[in-house]
Amino acid sequence: MVSRKLPPAQPFLLLLWLAMGAFPAWAQTGASLSGVVTGQTGAAFPDAAVTIRNADTGATRIIATDGGGHYQASGLPPGRFEIRAAKQGFADETRTGISLAAGQDATVDIKMQRSTPDACASGHEFATTDCTLTWHGITLYGVYDVGVGWVSHGLPESAVNYEGESLVNRNGYQHRFLIAPNNLQQTSLGIRGKEEFLPGWFVVFNASSGINPQSGQLANASVTDIANNGLPRSSYSEAIDGARAGQPFNDEFYAGISSTHLGTLTFGRQRALGTDAMLVYDPAGGSYAFSYIGYNGTMAGGGDTEDSRWDDALKYRLAYGPVHFGAMYKFADGSGGCYSAAATWTAATCTPESAHNNAFGFDLGGEYGKFSGDVVYQHYNQAISVLNPLLGPQSPTASYQSTTDSINTNPINGANLIATTNTVYGIVTDNRAIMFAAKYAWDPFKLFAGYEYIRQDNPANPLGVGALDQGGYLMSGVEDNNLDSPKHVQIWWTGLKYGIDSKTDITLSWYHQLQNDFRIPTACSPEAGFRSSCAGTLNEESLYVDHHFTKRFDGFAGVAYSYVSGGLAIAIPHGPGVPYNYDNNLAPTIGGRFTF
Repeated sequence: MVSRKLPPAQPFLLLLWLAMGAFPAWAQTGASLSGVVTGQTGAAFPDAAVTIRNADTGATRIIATDGGGHYQASGLPPGRFEIRAAKQGFADETRTGISLAAGQDATVDIKMQRSTPDACASGHEFATTDCTLTWHGITLYGVYDVGVGWVSHGLPESAVNYEGESLVNRNGYQHRFLIAPNNLQQTSLGIRGKEEFLPGWFVVFNASSGINPQSGQLANASVTDIANNGLPRSSYSEAIDGARAGQPFNDEFYAGISSTHLGTLTFGRQRALGTDAMLVYDPAGGSYAFSYIGYNGTMAGGGDTEDSRWDDALKYRLAYGPVHFGAMYKFADGSGGCYSAAATWTAATCTPESAHNNAFGFDLGGEYGKFSGDVVYQHYNQAISVLNPLLGPQSPTASYQSTTDSINTNPINGANLIATTNTVYGIVTDNRAIMFAAKYAWDPFKLFAGYEYIRQDNPANPLGVGALDQGGYLMSGVEDNNLDSPKHVQIWWTGLKYGIDSKTDITLSWYHQLQNDFRIPTACSPEAGFRSSCAGTLNEESLYVDHHFTKRFDGFAGVAYSYVSGGLAIAIPHGPGVPYNYDNNLAPTIGGRFTF
């Protein structure tokens, strides 16, 4: 027998032949998925992120669509799959229940919708859907919210900036029925825009104002105090402190640039980071009728209601996957007023002061599945709190409070720096605050919880009489030494929102505020009497139902109950030991809201 060696090329050809013979059996085991991602008009979406998940093993593969919106994944094992498409500015779209057999080639096309409503094409569409009033990137929007209510211990409402009487008021003394505007939201009107000027780069702006729906006047918290200057407590109408002080755009007024990948930078009058977080993590969504932290604003402003919005502020926001970050800085503005350290002094001898009311804050948060949370830190110098109208001859004291230079409590001799007419009296502090807040969606429930710690100190740079407050109002009285020792405020809240059906929610909320004893020497007890510097608590519970008749119009009904104790039940600045007229308030409300 003669052996014959194979030519050098034949071993290679033999291996190739064996591989080709085995290939069909291998190819039949791998499946593939492909398709096209488009918008509602049929336009292809390049660079959309398509996630293919194996429902059996949990393995995922992420593919970016090409210039024609196409995606393709091959070599998939047999089994059950789901596909999710994501693109900036559009709502995620998911396809489930996809079963692949060995060697199967399946096609799944995906059509995506914008995450914001389309512009309204007709009056009928405006009335029946949630489309936006948008022209060339500019959107007109607003809210009208009004109802009727009853309070067990309340005050006559103000036509300037009435925000409901759900919260117990130091001067409330009568039960009454009333028109109740601004319940779930402040009635407002605004305009915003977002226009692309380079690929992925946009010019953005926003301008909005709170309005009283009864009178049509701009929201103006300062005027509610000024209107009661010099009146006895029994003659007061609703008097509050707040960040809205009659400015043409008393909510927000800013402009800036936004990048698809680098975030958004804006400058102007803007909501504080704490306010942004409050609106997300408050179970009642900042409702004036049913939320302490929405109505009062102490938490949202990092210690003072006036600081829930910052003037002359830079704000930066960035989202990267499930994580988001925010930073904010407020430049000092306004006038610091005038004061003198002398035991006796006049307006001619005092020293002008500069404003040092700068502020900064940071926010870090993220989402994991159905859980989301944020941590917010804020620091605000020379924060002003207008606690009450000026006391006058008809009040418990004989003269206006503004006749005292409260930096050193020396009386002002001679003429005041400014007249007491049309001015406010305030306490000044430097504030630091840190907040933790979270929520969890567990259909049909949403659970909310939060905590904030606030520290207030006497200001490092005092303000003087004549200092500028919100909205251009002057301070005829200033307290820079109100705190004997640092004041510590803690606020807890929690709540539950239950979706009865797709149109109806029921919300239960609880809010609690605790203040320390910052009086020296300590002498706080029922026997010794309380001062506003004594430890105290405030609580509010609320329950309401909200039903959406249409996308734009909803009706609501609910009740809030609030009560105070200790130092928080003292009606400052009426004098030591002067308690609230009543330490509790019950406030049922029913109404409707129209948004566009």
